[in-house]
Amino acid sequence: MPPSATGITATAIFLLLTFSSATPISRPFKKIYAFGDSYTDTGNTGSTGAITGPSAFSYVSNLPYGRTFFHHPTNRYSDGRLVIDFVAESLSLPYLPPYLNRKADTSSGINYAVAGSTAIRHGFFVKNNLTFNITPQSLKTQLGWFNKTMEGQKCKTAKSTPEECTAVFRDALVWVGEIGANDYAYSIGSTVAGKTIQLHAIRSVTGFLEAVLDKGAKYIVVQGLPTTGCLTLALYLAPESDRDDIGCVASANNQSYTHNAILQTKIQTLRKKYPEAVIVYLDYWNAYRSIIKNAPKLGFRELYKTCCGSGGGPYNFDLGGTCGSKSASSSCQDPSQYINWDGVHLTEAMYRVVFEMFLKGAFAHPSLECLLRSKQNCG
Repeated sequence: MPPSATGITATAIFLLLTFSSATPISRPFKKIYAFGDSYTDTGNTGSTGAITGPSAFSYVSNLPYGRTFFHHPTNRYSDGRLVIDFVAESLSLPYLPPYLNRKADTSSGINYAVAGSTAIRHGFFVKNNLTFNITPQSLKTQLGWFNKTMEGQKCKTAKSTPEECTAVFRDALVWVGEIGANDYAYSIGSTVAGKTIQLHAIRSVTGFLEAVLDKGAKYIVVQGLPTTGCLTLALYLAPESDRDDIGCVASANNQSYTHNAILQTKIQTLRKKYPEAVIVYLDYWNAYRSIIKNAPKLGFRELYKTCCGSGGGPYNFDLGGTCGSKSASSSCQDPSQYINWDGVHLTEAMYRVVFEMFLKGAFAHPSLECLLRSKQNCG
């Protein structure tokens, strides 16, 4: 297992969560443009009346999804809010409407993220006969949607329409949620090598970032992959011999770690190419790992068992009866004690802690809090 890149202690985590700002302070951003997969999607997967996420998790429009905060399903893959929702709250902005909700007020931003979305374009998976995923959208799709939004604001590129693009991005935060985990998941058991997925996925994310920067984006946040080996589905599928020091799937966590390391080198190159932009990298992998190691102090009792699932046992997970289905129409009594919500996605309580650690902890490079407060790179 790669070593943790931060030495943050349980006491430090407890203090940063206990004394984190409860009320938003003066915020410089007036809108957010968000991208990613189901960890960031606030409703695109169900805005057209059709569920476009992976077929095993096709009940997001049913309770108990949304039970904790919204008290009804919102097509978010959780019991409540996601990291991006806490970002919006911290900036005193409304929750981001999904792009496919054409009737929504988009004056404070738009969410282009789609559950099941890949970094690599969908055609790659079709070509390699990896079509069990029913999500045709990729990061390229999301970029196309974003370009349409920009066309409506007369912004083509920072060079060709500088005034229009400056007006768009002056007070805009671009949030790139974790993307790429689905690419690896969809290729499990295939003849496509993990290194091939890694190469294409990182190339796609880097190309996406360049495209947004060429539009004139000045403030970008990029999330790395989490410890995907700590998700219930990964533990359910992998042999028990494939475990690391925190009880997660070692091979999956190592894969995510390597992906993130390469992604960070690409981001550093982009920082040099676009020196006027502030690009913050969020270390989801080490944040998640720290939460696992300090779970009791953070209020988590169940690290790997799903709150909403079926089958009982150590994981309460069965691919034939996932959350929201007839076999799993109810959930645990207290989701705040669980990290895993449905086997792949996390609880609102987990997303809240992750956001606070990004904001106040040692998992943002440069400081996320500084960016959200003052639009500055504080190192």
